[in-house]
Amino acid sequence: MDISPIIAGIDEAGRGPLAGPVVAAAVILDPARPIEGLADSKKLSAKRREALAGLIRANAIYAVGIAEPEEIDRLNILHATMAAMSRAVCALPVRPDRALIDGNRVPDGLPFDADYVIGGDAIEPAISAASIIAKTVRDRLMTDAEQRFSGYGFAGHKGYGAAAHMTAIRTLGPCPIHRRSFAPIRQGRLV
Repeated sequence: MDISPIIAGIDEAGRGPLAGPVVAAAVILDPARPIEGLADSKKLSAKRREALAGLIRANAIYAVGIAEPEEIDRLNILHATMAAMSRAVCALPVRPDRALIDGNRVPDGLPFDADYVIGGDAIEPAISAASIIAKTVRDRLMTDAEQRFSGYGFAGHKGYGAAAHMTAIRTLGPCPIHRRSFAPIRQGRLV
């Protein structure tokens, strides 16, 4: 009988963009079903991320937490990120004994031990898996947003401050998924 502690890795995607949600994921890997090739999602091609996301979904336990732009504007990006991380890990169908969070902070009030791991998405497999799930979910949400808010190019730049995105905001103005509290939009530098 395996009595190893159950470890959940937690990471997020989408802290820096001007539009869209911040998405966090929590993943519990099964030691009996290892997944080869886990790495920081930012270091992987989109095709490789999608392939690994499928393996994670098939071989691990995972959950996602989201903070929408309105919540980001109300709380600020740090607190909204912590809320999304807490939602993700608390939504797991199995309660972990411990959580490892990428970064330098731990969400308040988690009902189990938790530690942060700076650069954890590159060194801790469960955090790498969470990074991949968070990134692929957020990318899909932003691709879907292109259908609802055409003209902004969300499918390409995913809400980041690319030149085409800045031009679209100047031309069309901000749409409902833009983060109004972020300086370029708040200060009117783009509109």
